[in-house]
Amino acid sequence: MTQARRFRELLRRDGMIIAPGAYDGITAKLIAQAGFEAVYMTGAGTAATFGYPDFGLLTMSEMVDNARRIAAAVDLPVIADADTGYGNELNVFRTVREFETAAIAGIHIEDQGFPKKCGHLDDKEIVPREDWLAKIRAATASRRDPDFVIIARTDARAVAGFDEAVARANAALAAGADMAFVEAPQTIDEVATVPRLVKGPCLLNVVYGGKTPDVDLREAEGMGYKLAIVPGLLIKFVVGICEQKLAELKALHRHPEPPNKMTVREVFRRVDSDEWDARRTQFRTGATIRSAAE
Repeated sequence: MTQARRFRELLRRDGMIIAPGAYDGITAKLIAQAGFEAVYMTGAGTAATFGYPDFGLLTMSEMVDNARRIAAAVDLPVIADADTGYGNELNVFRTVREFETAAIAGIHIEDQGFPKKCGHLDDKEIVPREDWLAKIRAATASRRDPDFVIIARTDARAVAGFDEAVARANAALAAGADMAFVEAPQTIDEVATVPRLVKGPCLLNVVYGGKTPDVDLREAEGMGYKLAIVPGLLIKFVVGICEQKLAELKALHRHPEPPNKMTVREVFRRVDSDEWDARRTQFRTGATIRSAAE
């Protein structure tokens, strides 16, 4: 079964899927080990691994390469940020094919101009509705696997208002998108209203300190959302803890104590060192293998 098919089956079940954000292989593995059923490849986190802000500075190939590494690290569906599709509908056509080849379960494509910005920052620009819908049509037409999920993200709330955001979401679903992603609703009432007005499955983006008020994910499920992504959860804690421990190293002149006194062996176990150790002898027949010099 492909991961796209697995993701489709998860979406058909009752309830909401929670997909924390990964930006590399180890964060994806930690999400899987924690018992979540899907992984979200965060575009902001991916950009940060290159040392850039989430301003649309990475190329399609760089984003796909990272998505491929994440998908290879876990046996879970991976949903990836595909920004604006990296151009017009022709570029979107190729973008979908590349993410499919990387074994990704689905992507979202937004209606911002390029280069885009994080959906919870100010001064965003959106493209005309028809330009974005052309991309959505191209995305649905280009996929080879009918299970590959196309998520239509609109950033219109911050630029043209809530009503336009809902109208765009419904137009994208009518154009063939599988799910709608209304970015950054600004009140709890707007958060609750999106699944009532949008005529299809909805995604909620959970961003601490962003434009959307904090909401209990059990409440979001009750509102009717089918997927909640939590993009910045891990990278925010990693950055914060790194800054703290670097300050301790500088002040104390010795290795700070890791969380739970984690040893190097325990770190390696998070990336399957026990399984790799077993492979050292798995393929031996028991006979001594002599070097060519002997």
